[in-house]
Amino acid sequence: YNAMGQPTNGGHLHPLLKVREEFRQIFFEMGFQEMPTNQYVESSFWNFDTLFQPQQHPARDAHDTFFLTEPARCLALPEEYVERTRRVHQEGGYGSIGYKCAWDREETEKNLLRTHTTAVSSRMLHKLAQQDTFTPVKYFSIDKVFRNETVDATHLAEFHQIEGLVADYNLTLGDLIGMLNSFFAKLGMTRL
Repeated sequence: YNAMGQPTNGGHLHPLLKVREEFRQIFFEMGFQEMPTNQYVESSFWNFDTLFQPQQHPARDAHDTFFLTEPARCLALPEEYVERTRRVHQEGGYGSIGYKCAWDREETEKNLLRTHTTAVSSRMLHKLAQQDTFTPVKYFSIDKVFRNETVDATHLAEFHQIEGLVADYNLTLGDLIGMLNSFFAKLGMTRL
């Protein structure tokens, strides 16, 4: 009973974590900054309204989205931005004709488990718009999102989403194609 046992192998990273880290390093090499994605609970305002998804859209139904019962509502929203968002939803603006239907404040305050990381991108773009002088940025996120889907062998209620956004002047479709080619080339995929 005093004999030394066989040394055990240490743990290994889960394959998903390995891929996630590889993607993170590629984004960093390309000059991107990582967005803070540690907030799984999101308001309908940031998750849907700021992305101009109509309040009557089926994705907002409880069959697709996990709504929270406690706390059920978000009470801290940027009021000036809420008002501009409401106006565009109802009446249009910035080239949009709007949805021409009533916009419900209670709907925008509902808390949920975020259905996509684009809610984080929306927050970051709002923060960027608050700057006195615009600074071009490249952001990315890789994190969990939640959908109220039927769980089976190939589907879970949570999965990971990868997202990137670039804000700058004079960007073209060619810039997007170049970034995608560069990203996938770093993964060894050159025939896109």
